[in-house]
Amino acid sequence: MAARPTMKDVAQAAGVSLMTVSRVVAGEAGVAPATAARVEEAIRALGYQRNDIARNLRRKAQDSRTIGLVVDDLANPFFSALARSVEDEAYRRGFLVLVGSTNDDPRRERDVVSAFSARQVDGLVLVPTGGNRPFFRAQMARGVKVVCVDRPATGLDVDCVAVDNRAGTATAVRHLLDRGHSRIAYLGDRQEIWTQRERFIGYEQAMAAAGLAVDPALVRHGLRGVPEAARAIADMMKAPNPPTALFSGNDLVTLGAVEAGATRRLALVGFDDFLLADKLDPPISVVSQDPAALGRTAAQLLFGRIDGDDAAARSVVLATRFMDRGSGGKAVGPPLPGGFVVQQAVVD
Repeated sequence: MAARPTMKDVAQAAGVSLMTVSRVVAGEAGVAPATAARVEEAIRALGYQRNDIARNLRRKAQDSRTIGLVVDDLANPFFSALARSVEDEAYRRGFLVLVGSTNDDPRRERDVVSAFSARQVDGLVLVPTGGNRPFFRAQMARGVKVVCVDRPATGLDVDCVAVDNRAGTATAVRHLLDRGHSRIAYLGDRQEIWTQRERFIGYEQAMAAAGLAVDPALVRHGLRGVPEAARAIADMMKAPNPPTALFSGNDLVTLGAVEAGATRRLALVGFDDFLLADKLDPPISVVSQDPAALGRTAAQLLFGRIDGDDAAARSVVLATRFMDRGSGGKAVGPPLPGGFVVQQAVVD
């Protein structure tokens, strides 16, 4: 009969010292995220089980009342607002929040979560990437509570709080269609991201309902920030048959459209509101979601799970709000470079 794996076995498999394994098991600080990830991997591969003393250490660590928040990019105002609402809910309960960004990179997600787990967080509010499902199931088996926010984690039976991205996008595109536009461009982030995929489906559905085929020349995916979006929009506006209207898949792409001068030449509606959107000329029409409500709801669900709620996983879908500020009407700017003028659409 095989002997029960020990911390020494874990240390040898992970290529680290016994003290490092002890720190990871006890949830102590001072272990690099990548190293902690190797130790966790070795624990899982060997089937190592913490002994009673280690479990007692875990319970004591949980007395520190800490949760982890893992987002795509904390520099994005949407995720900053979401993080603040999670922090507010945690503060009310006497919990500390550890925050990390993944840049939608599964490897970085794993490192961040491993570091949080090594510090024995009671639970995670997670904006998931497209990978790491077996890893998260292993974490949950060890008692870590997980709630997803903004997007689900396919293959994980956990609570999720998101908005109806398809319906919000379809409303915005219908708004442009109703104002006479048929050449409506779509620009968004990576299609691998669930929210972006859902928004593009909403765009396709609205176009199909109007009897219009999607022109691949008017579609751009994979735009990760303002500069990329601005370049893509500027190139599209210089094409021989440019769009007359634009739907942007997130706030950073919308800001790229502003930087490219598209708001003076194209009708524009973006997904996500942003600071001073109503003060620009013209003010930007948006599909608005409430990141504070998303974060608050996710945190409340997580704390319920930490307190012992073992009901079936819940899927909470929050509504969006279309805010018509005028930029989704007609193009108002001067002729574009090259001598042609963007088609003018009639505003009701």
